[in-house]
Amino acid sequence: MEPMGARIRLFVLFAALTAVFIIFGSVIGYYFFGDWLTSLVLFLILAVGINAVSYFMSDRMVLWSYRAKMITEAQAPELFRIVREVSQMANLPMPKVAIVPTQTPNAFATGRNPKHAVVACTQGILNMLTPDELRGVLAHEISHVKNRDILVMSVAATIAGAISYMAQMAMWSTIFGGGRNRNAGEGTIILAIVGMILAPIAAMLVQLSISRSREYKADYSGAKLLGQPLALASALEKLETTNRRHPIQFGTPASSGLFIVNPFRASTLTSLFSTHPPIQKRIQRLQDLANGKDDY
Repeated sequence: MEPMGARIRLFVLFAALTAVFIIFGSVIGYYFFGDWLTSLVLFLILAVGINAVSYFMSDRMVLWSYRAKMITEAQAPELFRIVREVSQMANLPMPKVAIVPTQTPNAFATGRNPKHAVVACTQGILNMLTPDELRGVLAHEISHVKNRDILVMSVAATIAGAISYMAQMAMWSTIFGGGRNRNAGEGTIILAIVGMILAPIAAMLVQLSISRSREYKADYSGAKLLGQPLALASALEKLETTNRRHPIQFGTPASSGLFIVNPFRASTLTSLFSTHPPIQKRIQRLQDLANGKDDY
């Protein structure tokens, strides 16, 4: 049975991101179509469709965007051994395992529930971390599965990406003068332009409101599961340093919250809105946990 807290988080995410999509979409739609009812109905239908796609296909879309390939145990026996070991400790079914073809070290989990979960590791993380560090990372990802975070994160990435894409397409169309409703008043035009700018930001803030607490919780759950918080702390430090120097070269920032550390280089401004907590705070909490101090 899915925990009530997970259901509430999922409902809030669906409701908030859907509201952002419909409200800003309707304003932008009126700017182009000139009819509020048409715009509202259109974006309601689109929202229902995107939510349905997010629920059933977000995992495949995420895996596709990062070129992840499902592998067999024969291809990576040590990785499968660790994933199976951690999954059994968490009393979860064995998830599928995928490899992302990049030397940037990172990992994420996706899927709509534990029975359909996928744990993906980059080639780089397999080459960089010690077995204990890798076990700590995988315990973090398995904790996301156990805590039912994987659907929340995958849905957030899909809908936020759709909102960003909608705003970008509307902005480019406005710049080049395509399809604008000539009868739209000045106030509507200003509101539409503001919506094009603010819609992606609003979507990002909704993700932010949920993502940071989930990362702390997965750190804690993974560390407690293995009893090795310092192994995860060491892994996080290595991953953060390398991802800053060599960010991943494909995928989309809308799905950065799926990864154990942000795989994209962040500017000072965008780091304020990062879906991940500050890495030093995560490491400090894990070090305190190793010393018997529980700040979670």
